[in-house]
Amino acid sequence: MGAPSSTTVAAAAPGQRKRRRWRAVPWAVLVLWLAVVALAGPLAGKLADVQQNRAVDYLPVSADSTQVAKVQEALPGGEATDLVVVYHRDGGLTAADRSRAGAQTAEIARAHELTRQPTGVPSKDGTTLMYAVSSTQPGQDDAARNAFVDDVRKVADGGDGLTAEVGGAGALNTDMKEVYSSLDGPLLYTTVAVVAVLLILIYRSPLLWLLPLVVAGVADATAMGAVYGLHKAFDITVTGQSQGVMTILVFGAGTDYALLLVSRYREELRRIERPYDAMRAALRGCGPAILASSGTVAAGLLCLLAADLNSSRGMGPIAAVGVLSALAAMITLLPALLVLLGRRVFWPLVPAYGSEPPHRRGLFAAMGTSAARRPLAVLAGGAVLLGALALGAFNLPGSLKNEDTFTARPESVAAMGTLARAYPDSSTQPITVIAPTGRAEQALATARTVKGVAAVERGRSGGGWTELSVTAQAAPETAGETATIKTLRAELDGAYGAYVGGASAQQLDLADTSASDRWIVVPLVLLSVLLILIVLLRSLVAPLLLVAAVVAVWGAALGIGGLVFGPLFGFGGTDPGLPLLSFVFLVALGVDYGIFLMHRMREESLSGAEPAAAALTALRTTGGVIASAGLVLAATFSVLINMPLVSLAELGFVIAVGVLLDTFLVRTYLVTSASLALRHRVWWPGRLSRI
Repeated sequence: MGAPSSTTVAAAAPGQRKRRRWRAVPWAVLVLWLAVVALAGPLAGKLADVQQNRAVDYLPVSADSTQVAKVQEALPGGEATDLVVVYHRDGGLTAADRSRAGAQTAEIARAHELTRQPTGVPSKDGTTLMYAVSSTQPGQDDAARNAFVDDVRKVADGGDGLTAEVGGAGALNTDMKEVYSSLDGPLLYTTVAVVAVLLILIYRSPLLWLLPLVVAGVADATAMGAVYGLHKAFDITVTGQSQGVMTILVFGAGTDYALLLVSRYREELRRIERPYDAMRAALRGCGPAILASSGTVAAGLLCLLAADLNSSRGMGPIAAVGVLSALAAMITLLPALLVLLGRRVFWPLVPAYGSEPPHRRGLFAAMGTSAARRPLAVLAGGAVLLGALALGAFNLPGSLKNEDTFTARPESVAAMGTLARAYPDSSTQPITVIAPTGRAEQALATARTVKGVAAVERGRSGGGWTELSVTAQAAPETAGETATIKTLRAELDGAYGAYVGGASAQQLDLADTSASDRWIVVPLVLLSVLLILIVLLRSLVAPLLLVAAVVAVWGAALGIGGLVFGPLFGFGGTDPGLPLLSFVFLVALGVDYGIFLMHRMREESLSGAEPAAAALTALRTTGGVIASAGLVLAATFSVLINMPLVSLAELGFVIAVGVLLDTFLVRTYLVTSASLALRHRVWWPGRLSRI
C-alpha cells in the first residue's frame, strides 16, 4: 500500500485538529465544575446557619401573629422567650417536692432577668405544679435563646419519682431547631445510600453507579451555595424542610436525568465508534426531553412564589434551584466524566461498537399488549381505583398541633403532655395581645368580657404599644381556645387596632394561610404546566390527559395518607402545608415522566407509525427507564418518612406513594390506554391528529 498523498493529509489535518479541540471539551468542563465547587462549597456550609424554623417565621407579614412578634421585638427587651417549668409526681406532690420546686424557680429568677416572678399553679389533683417563666434577656439572638432554655433545664431537676420538665413555646422552638440542625447529616447519608443501592442494582457495574452519585453530590453543594446567595440577596425564607426537600430533589431528579442520559448513551455507543461522538448524539436525542421535563418541574415549583406563607414561598425558588443545579450537572459534568472514562465505565456489560442490544420480550411490552386488548376497560378500572383511593383524604387527621410536631417526644412535648393531663380544663400558655398604648386599658377591659377568657394581665409598654397577656379557659390548641382567639380578634382588631398572637394563634394563622394559598397556587401550577405541555407536544388533548392523570394521582396518594397516618403511623394531625406542597411536587414530577413517554410517542408518530404502534413502542422503549427513575425518586422521598418531624414524614410518604402510582399504574396503563382509545385524536388539534 502506498503512502497517502499530500492532498489527503492536508484534507485530513483540519478534521484531526477539530477532533483534538473537541477532545479538550470534557477536560474544560471538569475544570469549570471544580471552580464552581470551590466557590459554592464555603457558602453551602453556611446555609444551615440561616434556617428559620419557628412557626412565626413561616407566616406572612400580614398575619396577626407576625405583627405581634414584630411589635414584641421593638418592646423593651425584645420578644420574650416563654417557658413553663412542670413538676409532677404520680402519687401527688409532697411538701419536699413543693419546696424543691420553689427553690429551683427562685434560683432561675436570680440567674436571669425575668418579666415577672414565677408563681406556682397547682393542679386540682395535686400531682402537678406549673411555673410560667418568661424572659426578654436573650433578645433576638437564637443562640442566647437556646442557652437560656438549656440553663433553665439544668436548674429544673427532679429525682426520686419527681419529674421536672421544661416546655412552652421557647422550649419547643429550641427542640425544633435542634432537630432540624441534626437532620442534614442523616438525611444526606441515607439518601446517598438509598440511591447507591438502586443504581448498583440497575447498572450492575462496579463503577458506573458511582458517577451519577458523585455528580449529584456536586450539584447538591452547588445548590446549597446558590440558595445561601439567594437568601442574602433577596431574604428568602430558608427552613429545615425546604433545605431537606431540596437535597432529596437534587439526588432524586438528578438521578432520573442520569438514567435517561446513560440509557441513550449506551444505545449510541453501539452505533457510533468514538465515545465523544456517541455522547453528542445522546445529548441531541434525549436532551430536549430532559430540558423540557426539568423546565416543567422548575416552572411548577416557582408558582409557589405566589403563596402568602413565607415557608411555601421560600420553598419554590429553593427547590427550583435544586432541580436546575441537578440538570446543569447531569448534562455537562456527567457527560464529561463518561466520555473521559470511555466504554470501560460500563464493565462488565460493555456496549461494543456495531453490536446489537439483547432482544427479549420485556415487562412493559407485555403490559402494553394487555392494555391494547381492552383500553377503555383498563382506563375505566384505573379511574375508579384512583377515585376510591382519593376518598381516604376525608379521613386525614385535623391540623397538626405543636405537641404532635415530632415523631419522638422531646422534653418540650413531654411537658405539654403532662400539662394537658393535669390541667385539662384550663390554658397553660398565654394568648398575647398587642394594643396601642392609648387604647390599652379599653382593650384590656373588653378582653376580660370575651367569652372563654379566664384572666388578662397588662404587660410591657414601649414604642406606642402595650402587651397584654390573656389566659383562656380552654386548653391550648383546642376548639374552645380557637374560638376564644377568633372572638378576641373580632372584638379587638377593628375597634382598638390591636393584634392577637401567641403560639396557638400562630398555628391558627398557619392553617388559614395554607388554605388560602391553595386557591392561588394550584390554578397557577396547572396553567403553567399545561401551557408548557401544549408548546412541547403541539397538542391540547395530550397535555390535558397528562395533567388530569397527575391530579388523580395526587388525590389518590393523599387518600392513602388519610388511611394510614393515624392508624398505622400514629400521627396526631396533618401538616397544614401538606396538600399544597404535595400537589405542586406530584404534578410537576409526575408530568416529568409523562413528557418522557409522550415525547417518544410523538417521535414514533412523526416517523410514520400508526397510533397504536406508536403508543406501544413508546411504552416498550421508555418503560424501563421511567420505572427505574420512578423507583429512585420514590425511594429518595421515602427517606423523609424516617425523619423525626411529622411534617417531613407526611410529605415524603405522600410524594413517594404518588410517584409509585404514577410510574406503575398511570404512566404504564392509564395514559397508554387513553392514547390507544383516542388514537390520532390524542394529538388534536396538531397536524398529527389529521394524519
